[in-house]
Amino acid sequence: MNQFLFLTSGWIPIYGLVGALFTLPWAVGLIRRTGPRPAAYFNLLTTIIGFVHSLLVFKDIWNRDQQNPVITWFSAAGFDLSVALEISPVSIGATVLITGLSLLAQIYALGYMEKDWSLARFFALMGFFEAALSGLAISDSLFLSYALLEVLTLSTYLLVGFWYAQPLVVTAARDAFWTKRVGDLLLLMGVVALSSIAGSLNFSDLYEWAQTAQLSPVVSTLLGLALIAGPAGKCAQFPLHLWLDEAMEGPNPASVLRNSMVVAGGAYVLYKLQPILTLSPVALNALVIMGVMTAIGATLVSIAQIDIKRALSHSTSAYMGLVFLAVGLEQGGVALMLLFTHAIAKALLFMSSGSIIYTTSSQDLTEMGGLWSRMPATTTAFVVGAAGMVTMLPLGSFWAMLAWADGLVTISPWVIGILVLVNGLTALNLTRIFRLVFWGKPQQKTRRAPEVGWQMAVPMVSLTVANLLVPLMLQQWYLLPAWESVNWYVLILLISSTSLGLIIGSTIHLHKAWSRSTVFLWRFIQDLLGYDFYVDRLYKMTVVAVVAMLSKVSAWSDRYLVDGLVNLVGFAAIFGGQSLKYSISGQSQGYMLTILIGVSILGFFISWSLGLLDNLPF
Repeated sequence: MNQFLFLTSGWIPIYGLVGALFTLPWAVGLIRRTGPRPAAYFNLLTTIIGFVHSLLVFKDIWNRDQQNPVITWFSAAGFDLSVALEISPVSIGATVLITGLSLLAQIYALGYMEKDWSLARFFALMGFFEAALSGLAISDSLFLSYALLEVLTLSTYLLVGFWYAQPLVVTAARDAFWTKRVGDLLLLMGVVALSSIAGSLNFSDLYEWAQTAQLSPVVSTLLGLALIAGPAGKCAQFPLHLWLDEAMEGPNPASVLRNSMVVAGGAYVLYKLQPILTLSPVALNALVIMGVMTAIGATLVSIAQIDIKRALSHSTSAYMGLVFLAVGLEQGGVALMLLFTHAIAKALLFMSSGSIIYTTSSQDLTEMGGLWSRMPATTTAFVVGAAGMVTMLPLGSFWAMLAWADGLVTISPWVIGILVLVNGLTALNLTRIFRLVFWGKPQQKTRRAPEVGWQMAVPMVSLTVANLLVPLMLQQWYLLPAWESVNWYVLILLISSTSLGLIIGSTIHLHKAWSRSTVFLWRFIQDLLGYDFYVDRLYKMTVVAVVAMLSKVSAWSDRYLVDGLVNLVGFAAIFGGQSLKYSISGQSQGYMLTILIGVSILGFFISWSLGLLDNLPF
């Protein structure tokens, strides 16, 4: 039985796809009498099967070597189209995490979207989400990974624009799609170039090629920058970071997966590309610069947000920035550990924020307060998720950052400062959100806010328990650092930054009526962070303005030059035809005169051209 499950590990992504296909009759309106609930149950059933299958394989795979099966899709006349898979503890563990979080998010959606008229369409899109992510986890082909990233881009567009009747939602979906297309286009260029240079797109083959590859500095730099552009767009890294903030217009259950797993999917591809990126020091330095700028900038921006989902989404960009920094410093193992701990903690934070939005019908932090006594399960979930995001002993992110800091304290000590700063600011932001939402006096929208129903409470409590068990999982997988090797100075710095963030966030006076400070300096800083350093306005003044100008020039030339020339020829034909019809008299001498004039003109031009040829020097 175990052997059969192991051999059929490639079926895991198919379960989500089958569930999505089962929901289509309800999603497109072919079945209406039963309502959309059966579609949700079909999708839940296939997700449970995929989760159990991946969990059983993960339990058994520790005793096996990594395998890379190749599935031939089409082969004829020397053309071979095959799909390479990777069956390893890392890839199967990723599928366990993906299917598990997808299962909890779908159960959560049953309560959150209970009265939504298009519930079946939502579950169909969630099935495609799950299938693409699971396929990305076990893919050993860069070409397949690129195709699945494209599926994720399309799924993100459809889920962000799920409530398409709202103009702001349509704008957010469009911006998310086009921003990702910029990175995807550059990634496609890199994939095509790498296929030509290396002769294969399977990661296992590319790793062998990279060990002996001799590329010129220009080629390696351009190739490396193209390969990191796609993950940068998926992970909302500067300068392709604005879409994740706007993507919060989609349903919250989709945000649970998007902020925990979808962004991690792009970082996972970047992790698998690390041996190839080492060929270009410029690309590695670009990853470091991009990661540092995003980690610090996004953390600062999150502090100024008053929308609870946007405040949490910017912290997602910040932690993906730390992952980019880890890959740029060639610390792939630390990047994976950080992805794992962040995914579980961030999924729990978005579940708790979704419960708050559902029961208060508001996302504005200034309209909340006093929910800790009315929503105990949601409060506990938020506290545990927030503790898992920062270096609070003994939860997950503490061990990931400690292992990272211990390894770099002598090599790159400046990284410790980045970790301490991002960790402290994240603790301050989460404490600020906790105070505004759960502490203080209840306001109009929170006075009678009840706890959510069991469909939303069960997955939230289950994920709370999973967050608490993360240290035990890391210990079981031998990923926890030994206490004898811990650098105590680094440990004290990390814990101190968390404590300082908690103290500042809990003692600073936060008046809900202060939408903007009356002091110019504080108002300037508040606006600078609240508007994301005005990056979107800078884009409008530069990139968008240039594209708009080129579009106008292209439209003018198309209308007046291209169409004008075509219309001129047509007008000349019409004018000539209309003129000739008056010369028709029925007399042969008139026709002969017309022919004679035409032949004379033609002869003149031929003689003139021959005379020009005689005057040429050859």
